[in-house]
Amino acid sequence: MELNDSQIEAVSYGEGPLLITAGAGSGKTRTLTQRVAHLIQEGTPADRILAITFTNKAADEMKKRIAGELIKSGLGKGGLPFVGTFHAFSAHILRKEAKKAGRDYNYIIFDDGDSKKVIRQIIKSLNFDENKRITPLTARKEISKIKIGLSDLGDVDPKIRLIYEEYEKSLKNQNAFDFDDLITKVVRIFIEQPGTLKKHQDRFDYILVDEYQDINKAQYELVSLLAQNHGNINVVGDDQQSIYAFRGASIETFIGFEKQWPKTKIVHLGENYRSTKNIVNAAAGVIKNNRFQIPKDLWTKNPEGSPVRVIAARSSSDESDIISEKILSGGFRESAILYRTNAQSRAIEQSLNYNSIPYEIYGGVRFYERKEIKDILAPLRYALNPKDKVSEDRINKTFKKAVREELKEKLPGLAKQLGLMELIGYVLKTTDYFTHLNAKFENSADRNENVQELISYAATFEDLSEFIEKVSLLESSEKIADKLRQEGSKDAIVKLMTIHLAKGLEFDDVYIAGTNEGILPHQRSYFREADLEEERRLMYVAMTRARNNLFISFYGLASRFLYEIPPELVKFNVDDGLEETIYLD
Repeated sequence: MELNDSQIEAVSYGEGPLLITAGAGSGKTRTLTQRVAHLIQEGTPADRILAITFTNKAADEMKKRIAGELIKSGLGKGGLPFVGTFHAFSAHILRKEAKKAGRDYNYIIFDDGDSKKVIRQIIKSLNFDENKRITPLTARKEISKIKIGLSDLGDVDPKIRLIYEEYEKSLKNQNAFDFDDLITKVVRIFIEQPGTLKKHQDRFDYILVDEYQDINKAQYELVSLLAQNHGNINVVGDDQQSIYAFRGASIETFIGFEKQWPKTKIVHLGENYRSTKNIVNAAAGVIKNNRFQIPKDLWTKNPEGSPVRVIAARSSSDESDIISEKILSGGFRESAILYRTNAQSRAIEQSLNYNSIPYEIYGGVRFYERKEIKDILAPLRYALNPKDKVSEDRINKTFKKAVREELKEKLPGLAKQLGLMELIGYVLKTTDYFTHLNAKFENSADRNENVQELISYAATFEDLSEFIEKVSLLESSEKIADKLRQEGSKDAIVKLMTIHLAKGLEFDDVYIAGTNEGILPHQRSYFREADLEEERRLMYVAMTRARNNLFISFYGLASRFLYEIPPELVKFNVDDGLEETIYLD
């Protein structure tokens, strides 16, 4: 495919800062790799170019494409530039500069488990374990925020600061860095030792950064320091797809690029090669309502295509059944079901299983295989059948001795006295399960929502026996679906995933489920405009994953985002089979 005029402008740009704003499906990866190849073809030695991205998969894809372009131009034997992740590049520097951070070159890297183990010992030694507010997980999260935010310790809670200082001593004594250190320690070395910074600045003539809208403060400082002298920093990304604030990314970094680098050349890649005209215009109609963004047009030469189908359902189970029917009638095209929260997959999985539609959870596990679901189901199964050794083993492994002994002693009797919801209430209260999740898991909010979804589903049953039987049948039907999945082609498997995980992917047919107020946008976003705008960006990301057909469903109160789609692009479905073209309002 030939480059379009905007892509050629970006690829062939000379020296100085370059900001490439790349709309969804506009060929940003191709543009970036062609830019690298062009620099080499124009005489820049490959080892004078640094290209940084976020994932190993993206880095490998870039290397492959750059190598292909160089081979085509007869430069295949000249080597490749450094193409890798932020962490891979920083680890490469630290091997050379470890002594400046108080380590030997053969340092080790602590994972999250290692870090939490060290922090747990520190909290215990400081006698902080009586204060349940400061758990190893809480302290680890706060330390990570300090590091990636390059925060001043003077602004930190005194107890967290003390833990941080002891933690840093422990890392140094063990000749170790944690994962955050790989970047922040390099930044600290560069700031504190200008000579070392100059040495590494002199290594590169051009610095290129992919997915620039996703970088955190430490990553921002790293590339800014390296490009400080020559100013040849080329970044590509899309502020309209900035959806990782919870990881420390800030949309202000992308939008403020021109202010930081006053001589910036801005190139907009607005042509979408992925989606039909109706899908592109519908997504553009939604995202234009964000106030904080770089204005740009997204357009396509692709055919108009089918209208965006908006489906109104009476409940999450009805919604899921409609989605299953649509998938079956569509002949198993390459399909994905996207949702805002993991808990939403419960009803969807149930319907897909009933309809023998093979599926897989992309980047996650199925609802009834999730730890928190198994933890709650085990006491309920044991209450119904005290001879269930599998459930008893899970109770023993999950809960402290006093709690598990009380559960095993009282559950069988309570199962005969209490209703299902009262019994679940007893289990949650006795185990203090939500506190347990908050103390143990960084994604405790997601896990809490999964438990709440299980409770909501249980509320539709009369008694414990009926509920456990239904869940067991669902788990059994999953095995049948697995068999179908193994026998079918890869493309025939429906992919289920959160919108966050869908970024960068594309499918023929996309179903966005649960587009309700309170889910998308999530109720947590109601209090700050910045959070609400990020939710709108999530909606935009979800919509632009679709190539040919886009289905958006809701039950209850429709999301405000649905009203932002131009009505002439929408075909409205209701769940009784009646289909007509009407406006949402």
